[in-house]
Amino acid sequence: MVKLSMVHKVPTREKAVAFTFDDGPHPLYTQQLLDIFRQAGGRATFFMIGQEMEAFEDIAAEVHGAGHEIANHTYSHPDLTKLTLDDARAELQRTEEGIQRVTGKGALCFRPPFFGVNADILSLAAELGYSAIGAVNGEAKDWEQPGVDFILEHTRLTVAPGSIFLFHDGYGERSQTVEAVRVLVEELAAEGYRFVTVSELLEFTDHA
Repeated sequence: MVKLSMVHKVPTREKAVAFTFDDGPHPLYTQQLLDIFRQAGGRATFFMIGQEMEAFEDIAAEVHGAGHEIANHTYSHPDLTKLTLDDARAELQRTEEGIQRVTGKGALCFRPPFFGVNADILSLAAELGYSAIGAVNGEAKDWEQPGVDFILEHTRLTVAPGSIFLFHDGYGERSQTVEAVRVLVEELAAEGYRFVTVSELLEFTDHA
């Protein structure tokens, strides 16, 4: 169900969470993450940048082939709120075309770079059939490479059924992120959590 607001967490009692990765695909870090989730028997969502998909289409195809979700993170990573609506639409549509080329189907989710949204961008996302996706662990700031322990500490505080976690697998050195994710996946699996895609998580919404 498309909502005219950013979804940071899904109200559910199911012990399920969604790991998401922005700015890829990347030949090294994306592959390492695929290994982690293959071993854990879980799935994740990769919010890919169109330019990076074009550069590494084979990696994008591998992500899709492994059962993960590919979602839209624009073509060139601008702040959409600073563009004309036509330019914002073009950013999303160009990446959508790349996703369809790789997966054979359209994306269901979109994450605005820098979480930059306003009413117009949310309406545009809804018009294109996207749910706009945020995250609960923004304070972990993995994109700043603040250290594995910092990322872990600030993500653990946000763990709950239905949480959507934000990490990055592209545009920089991401080994801290990969290590933090490796630890988190082990911890959460031990606690009985399942790792699902964002689209799957959205289906879990409790209607109580």
